[in-house]
Amino acid sequence: MWRLPALLLLVAGLLGTALSGTAAAHSALTGSDPADGAVVATAPQRVTLTFSEQVALGDDGIRVLEPSGERADSGELHDLCSGPVVQYGVDLRDGLPDGTYTVAWQAVSADSHPISGAFTFSIGKPSATKVVLPRQEPGGGLVGQLYDIGRYVSYAGFTVLAGGCAFVMACWPRGASVRPVRRLVAYGWVAFTAATLALLMLRGPYTGSGRLGDAFDLGVLRGVLDTRTGAALTSRLLLAGVAALFVAALFGPYARREGPGDRRDLVYGLAVGGTVVAAGIAGTWALSEHASTGVQPALAMPLDVLHLLAVAAWLGGLAALAVALYREPSIERAAVGRFSRLAFGAVAVLAATGLYQSWRQVGSWSALTGTAYGRLLLLKLGLVAVLLGVGWVSRGWTRRLAEPARDASRGADGESRAEEGGSGPGSGAVGGAGAAPGAAEPGEAKPGEAEPGEGTGPSGTGSGAGPVPDAGVADPVRAAQLARQRAAVAVARRRRVRDADPARAGLRRSVLAETAVVVVLLAVTTALTTTEPGRTQELVDRAQAVGATAVPDRPVDVTLPFDTGGPDGTGTVRLTLDPGRSGANALRVDVDGTDGRARDVAELKVSFTLDEREIGPLAIALDKDAPGRWTARSARLPLPGDWRIRVTVRTSDIDQTTIVKNVKIG
Repeated sequence: MWRLPALLLLVAGLLGTALSGTAAAHSALTGSDPADGAVVATAPQRVTLTFSEQVALGDDGIRVLEPSGERADSGELHDLCSGPVVQYGVDLRDGLPDGTYTVAWQAVSADSHPISGAFTFSIGKPSATKVVLPRQEPGGGLVGQLYDIGRYVSYAGFTVLAGGCAFVMACWPRGASVRPVRRLVAYGWVAFTAATLALLMLRGPYTGSGRLGDAFDLGVLRGVLDTRTGAALTSRLLLAGVAALFVAALFGPYARREGPGDRRDLVYGLAVGGTVVAAGIAGTWALSEHASTGVQPALAMPLDVLHLLAVAAWLGGLAALAVALYREPSIERAAVGRFSRLAFGAVAVLAATGLYQSWRQVGSWSALTGTAYGRLLLLKLGLVAVLLGVGWVSRGWTRRLAEPARDASRGADGESRAEEGGSGPGSGAVGGAGAAPGAAEPGEAKPGEAEPGEGTGPSGTGSGAGPVPDAGVADPVRAAQLARQRAAVAVARRRRVRDADPARAGLRRSVLAETAVVVVLLAVTTALTTTEPGRTQELVDRAQAVGATAVPDRPVDVTLPFDTGGPDGTGTVRLTLDPGRSGANALRVDVDGTDGRARDVAELKVSFTLDEREIGPLAIALDKDAPGRWTARSARLPLPGDWRIRVTVRTSDIDQTTIVKNVKIG
């Protein structure tokens, strides 16, 4: 049974890595001064960057490099944030030469994800540059993949740990003494703790150098501990230690209590303490990831804690139920019913908190379908719908399991009473094995007794089960061997009785299907935590759209070849629009012949049309300054946008042509 969950975990881990590999982070660069691609006449005193959300920048968070690759900035970072505007800058040195400069920046967004980028601007005129930027961005490569896997394992470990404990406390108290359930919870704690420690060590290279060796650098680790994410991971490790004490008490004194009413103070203390520890662990995610930034963080963080706790109660409890159904033949029907009610409540909490978080992170219908975050969210909703559908089937099997228990409670014969559950009146065990551990199955001998029909001598056989020892066996080795055979026969019989119950078999299959969907669902959820929320992505897209329609601070040059079809009817028209923005512009038009020299033409017309706003054509009045040269002192373009330039050239009375070119005007 352990192979299938391990395979599903591996597949989901690879899926989570693939999904998160294309993900962006929460904060993004929305503007800069000078702008990307701008050409300025003189060197600016400072380069500034504006972000969509709060970011953390190191001393070298912004670097300005000369065409030769030397540093052009002073190295001192200035915090220029004011109100909702998040802006940082660096001063430039005096006496910078003309040419193309590269601005490289690297930061950590408020929700813990590394971001980086680069752009260029030119002083005087563009030039070649020797700057070579690293290809690997922060958060990528082997370190990024390991960090994503660690993130997934920590989520899965917490879900199994918290959900398994909740299943035992709220649904199946006897499960505290069942070894497979104890192992499941212990594995969840180990996975959660080991993944948290790995995340703490990988955090430095994940947001910085990207070198795996830096994970063992104590200096890098000290720098991580000074960050908010480092503090959250450290708190998570400390809470993991407290959780270990809780698990020890749950599977120790709590499992050994004599009855349901025994040591109520222990039960109450474990319930309150476990809830506080689980909420504290969930709070470390809420304080350091998406919930801590953006819209309404004061409300989003506590709701995120509730969301994570509901996920753990539902999905982690489901994993514990799957283990119990496969490995423990005597789980009570009442326990399955209690988990069904617990899961229903958890789903209700998930629906309410998930709806709010979706609105907060997406914000619009267009972002739901037009961004990576929105599409991942739709995928998650689809998986949840599948999970609810399979869960509905499981509830049907649960109701069928409850029917024999109700029938048994109404019966008066001994067989009916033997099928009742061991945890209380009318709560028969699933599959008809309701007795407490150690109790005999119907028709099965108790340990130490001979099976009906079995031989009593050393060579006796019973219904094909092999030799059975009698009371006179003196060889301890032989006695131990025969005892193991008897135990194997008893286990096989209990499993046959368990598997003979169609309701139990159906419930096992549906729960296994739910568990498989859960593994993939956790992978998609992990990818969502590293993906740019739709609301922020749309903000960045709008800023980039504005930048795309804006022409840098330099004249717009357009070269158009023409051919009127007549003799000597070929040449080139060159237009220069200065400064190339909406409003008043100076337009210069030069006409050259095939030899590259200026040439006159019989007529030249220029017009501008903005089709998207139905403006134009706006005819430009040209004045001839010299042979082959025309100018317009005021070529006014009222709005920015994608303007269509229409140039008509006539070289004779009958030979003319019209050429068209689109150009973006800011």
